[in-house]
Amino acid sequence: MLQVFPEGKPNPLQDANLCSRLVFWWINPLFKIGYKRRLEEDDMYSVLPGDRSQHLGEELQGYWDQEVLRANEDTREPSLMKAIIKCYWKSYLPFAIFTLFETLRLSNSDMGKTTTGQIVNLLSNDVNRFDRVSIMMFLHFLWTGPLMAITVIILLWMEIGISCLAGMALIILTLLQSFSGKLFLSLRSKTAALTDDRIRTMNEVIIGIRTIKMYAWEKSFAELITRLRRKEISKILRSSYLDGMNLIFFDTASKLILFITFTTYVLLGNMITVSQVFLAITLYQVVQLTGILFFPIAIENVAETVVSVGRIKNFLLLDELPQCNHQLPSDGKTVVNVQDFTAFWDKVLFYPECCLFMCVGFHLFQSSLLGAVLGELPPSQGKVSVHGRIAYVSQQPWVFSGTVRSNILFGKKYEEERYIKVIKACALEKDLQFLENGDLTVIGDRGTTLSGGQKARVNLARAVYQDADIYLLDDPLSAVDTEVSRHLFEQCICQVLHEKITILVTHQWQYLKDASQILLLKKGEMVQKGTYAELLKSRVDFTSLLKKENEEAKPSPSPVQSQQSSTPLLKDAAAEDQDTENIQDTLSEERRLEGKVGFKTYKNYFRAGAHWSVIIFLILVNIAAQVRKEICFGVMIFFFSSLFHRTNEQSTLNIMAYEKGNITEMLDLNWYLGIFSGLNGSSLLLGVIRSLLALYVLVNSSQTLHNKMLKSILRAPVLFFDRNPAGRILNRFSKDIGHMDDSLPSSFQVFFQTFLQVIGVVVVVVVVIPWIAIPVIPLGIIFFFLWWYFLETSRDVKRLECSTRSPVFSHLASSLQGLWTIRAYKAEQRFQELFDSHQDLHSEAWFLLLTVSRWFSLRLDIIYVIFISLIDFGSLLLAQTLNVGQVGLILSYALSVMMVFPWCIRLSVEVENMMISVERVIEYTELEQEAPWELEFRPPPDWPNNGMIALSDVNFKYSSDGPLVLKDLTTDIKPGEKVGIVGRTGAGKSSFIAALFRLSEPEGRVWIDKILITEIGLHDLRKKMSIIPQDPIVFTGTMRKNLDPFNKHTDEELWNVLEEVQLKEIIEELPDKMDTELVESGLNLSVGQKQLVCLARAILRKNQILIIDEATAHVDPSTDELIQKKIREKFAQCTVLTIAHRLSTIIDSDRIMVLDSGRLEEYGEPYVLLQNRDGLFYKMVQQLGKAKAAALTETAKQVSAFAPHAFSSIRKMKLSSGQIRSSQYLHTVV
Repeated sequence: MLQVFPEGKPNPLQDANLCSRLVFWWINPLFKIGYKRRLEEDDMYSVLPGDRSQHLGEELQGYWDQEVLRANEDTREPSLMKAIIKCYWKSYLPFAIFTLFETLRLSNSDMGKTTTGQIVNLLSNDVNRFDRVSIMMFLHFLWTGPLMAITVIILLWMEIGISCLAGMALIILTLLQSFSGKLFLSLRSKTAALTDDRIRTMNEVIIGIRTIKMYAWEKSFAELITRLRRKEISKILRSSYLDGMNLIFFDTASKLILFITFTTYVLLGNMITVSQVFLAITLYQVVQLTGILFFPIAIENVAETVVSVGRIKNFLLLDELPQCNHQLPSDGKTVVNVQDFTAFWDKVLFYPECCLFMCVGFHLFQSSLLGAVLGELPPSQGKVSVHGRIAYVSQQPWVFSGTVRSNILFGKKYEEERYIKVIKACALEKDLQFLENGDLTVIGDRGTTLSGGQKARVNLARAVYQDADIYLLDDPLSAVDTEVSRHLFEQCICQVLHEKITILVTHQWQYLKDASQILLLKKGEMVQKGTYAELLKSRVDFTSLLKKENEEAKPSPSPVQSQQSSTPLLKDAAAEDQDTENIQDTLSEERRLEGKVGFKTYKNYFRAGAHWSVIIFLILVNIAAQVRKEICFGVMIFFFSSLFHRTNEQSTLNIMAYEKGNITEMLDLNWYLGIFSGLNGSSLLLGVIRSLLALYVLVNSSQTLHNKMLKSILRAPVLFFDRNPAGRILNRFSKDIGHMDDSLPSSFQVFFQTFLQVIGVVVVVVVVIPWIAIPVIPLGIIFFFLWWYFLETSRDVKRLECSTRSPVFSHLASSLQGLWTIRAYKAEQRFQELFDSHQDLHSEAWFLLLTVSRWFSLRLDIIYVIFISLIDFGSLLLAQTLNVGQVGLILSYALSVMMVFPWCIRLSVEVENMMISVERVIEYTELEQEAPWELEFRPPPDWPNNGMIALSDVNFKYSSDGPLVLKDLTTDIKPGEKVGIVGRTGAGKSSFIAALFRLSEPEGRVWIDKILITEIGLHDLRKKMSIIPQDPIVFTGTMRKNLDPFNKHTDEELWNVLEEVQLKEIIEELPDKMDTELVESGLNLSVGQKQLVCLARAILRKNQILIIDEATAHVDPSTDELIQKKIREKFAQCTVLTIAHRLSTIIDSDRIMVLDSGRLEEYGEPYVLLQNRDGLFYKMVQQLGKAKAAALTETAKQVSAFAPHAFSSIRKMKLSSGQIRSSQYLHTVV
């Protein structure tokens, strides 16, 4: 297993005294480090013992299990919320841990009911709802809001009687917003489902990026994800508008409530006193923040949290696999027994009943049989008995991000002698010798730094090193060439595992003669079982199936390593030959920006939402709204504080507004009511405009940046995906975009409003009492430097929190891909521990982020307490020079800022931290791009109409600083020619294809029908070549969508192509036929079936050039023969390039290209090449045995038209590269 992170620095909170805890003095050393330099992971403190992932997850698991048992007893649905309240009514951290721990136990039937996108969304956004409810303390406002409202009503009733109800009615209406909670709940449910779909699709794009690029499907997937995003953003925008309505009411409520209250009081014939006015102002300001702002936010967050709890609960209630106990019986005898077993796996039946060694047939049923033995496929009848420890090798090799050694040991203790023996048996010795760090070389995410054959052998080595009792090998020989295949079978399976029960699923029928038992499956039913000799004598038409393999002889005795490629075998299909240093860089810590969030980030963020004219208008509206609000509030305070008595007869108010001797001005009440109504009405209108417009701009900015990031990702070269784990990329599309969708718009809007309010308060106070500027200025300077000092550390902590989150998602995605392997090796606990280490590392950053925020808030409290004290004492000292209205205005404003200022500062910090997410998204909008999809020069619509390919001096590497994987390649492929490409693992076969598709830009010149491929756009090139890739990709959706994603073909055409690739009968048996939904990554199809789907796509595209990269490696030989026949018929006039390990697949090609170490060693007709006994191709054929070699030679002879000219052809084939590159030769080709 991967090394668990080393123990971090001791947490000083554990030993801190009471005073240090109260004032957060123990965190000061971290601020000193953050002030001097950028914080690193090593600077973080280890999590407290009670906050460790393992402890929290196990505790919640216990309460959840109890709740499920009680629910079953009471015949009700279990409540996750009850388990949460009982277990963690003080904390909500462990949901991420808990979600993964269930994940590792999901049954395969229910794996189809969830996706990686949904699980990532649960971990990133749904769990985050608990943070917002608990950490921001919103949960408490559900009871403090109503309690404060009741208290204020009682106090005001005692002071002004029933008139208080007129103003409080608005607050009571706010408190009764349960209807908005239901609306939020509905919107949140729909948004979460759309987010699941978007992230799931994005995950499939990342995994299948090579296929998407080679098919030129980037635009189509961009449109698909953009369409999903558009639906998602419409729901988010509606939620934001609801937030905006709460902000509007909060912004205008205090003035409106005060106005209504005292207008009612005066109209009822009462006399207003100054004490009544300021008591009401004080009480309304107290209830304004808690009742009008925080209470609706609490309702919204609780509603969203309820939805998240429900989503997590539904995930946890998915069926889990029962724990299988494969211990040896008392007699110590290892047994695998399958009796009358029937099971349904996507409506497929099979009935095997025997003890197995080797099974052949259609691969879906063979893999299902292994699934039954593993316990992954539960029976509907019959039973499977397994006694002994199991080791499993999956059909699609699975590796995790770590060293080669850690992938082989897989948690076992390193024993050098046994380890070396396993390495030799699995033909890995030569591979490791050419790696700079040997078996300590780091494997990239999804094994991107290894070829398919290398991954298969690493998986086999992992199984062999386990020293298990029972070995389940799911076709591990198909991914390697014939020579390596023979070595693995003889040296590993027949020798190292000769005392073990080994169940081998294979299509390599030449090895059946060595099987102790053979099981033949057809359509899920056991056709026959027995030894090789028994099956030959049976009535089953087994002989015809083996007609080419029944004379197998022993191979030549030369060791396998002696003829392997002399180049490091690091990946044939992608960035295979990167040196070790680059690999280390690939898996290094995620890049983090340094310093403050620059102005450019803010500019790009706002500019993505709207034009500059709209942004300037929005700023002016905000300023105008704030000025109008301050005028309204100031005039109202001054009016009510100067009111003395009322004359009933004239309906006028006697007001000492201006003293002119003994003259008192008489003002009309209706006039004042009109003024106040106008001011409040205009404030409300401006509030609506600024809130809704701001939210629209910010949400639109999130959508725009998401789409820019998506476009940038799809335009990035393949190397970017090799160097960045899927979890790292998904982190940007899930958590970072989630911040920009949900939290940042409302937080930014509230911050800007409260910031303007604080500025307005300070300006008014300074204008009324100018000397207040004397203490305000130094306090402001102190605050600014404190804020700057804090952000130097806070920004780095936030960036660490973002970057340490990515490994959590990457580990989850990797675990889902290798779920069968993890469970087969009983490694759930080890992977849980690894997840805990990732989660604890993230918790360290999260803990620091919360702590430094509390440190800052405490010091802010001290500053504004000093400010309020100065205001109070200053008012007392100047009581003789100020009138009652001025004093009332100053004190009311001071109280207002005391309530709003802390919230404003917290929001400023929150906005700055969330802008880190914007920064990270913008970083991904500026990735290095591959060549343009279209250029000004476009090839003719019917290009290429011949299919001629010519290469001159072609060198190819996957990165600018990487080694060459193709070297001085010069050759030609004639129009309509069928060319087979062979070579050892790592010889450069798939790199040759990558160069044709320009997955990285080749050096030299490549022509297709006389057009230089570097002079046209990538899509113009890639759309004109069909590819059946080595790793077949099937996307979530119907079979129809996978064949024809853009609805260009009729049903008749689709059924015809399914029949041609031998899939029609299988699809017809499915419940909804072509409309049957395929689960994520096509897990309900075998690898062979997925390869056939890719073949069907190629037939539908009808291009002049077809490239087949190990397309039939996982189908049986008879099916392979039928498919090759169909390819010859359908592509008779096309140029076909075929990479194959089965030499029988390409032996009838017009010519064969033999690559070794990235160089073209041999190129000619098959029969001609076989006449050269020193040639690589001859030696490869001889490795198959005498009989097989003779049969292939005879086939080559029959298809060769130039066998008599073998000697002269060989001499031409062996010309030096300088002679081949002669101008006369190129003139002939081009």
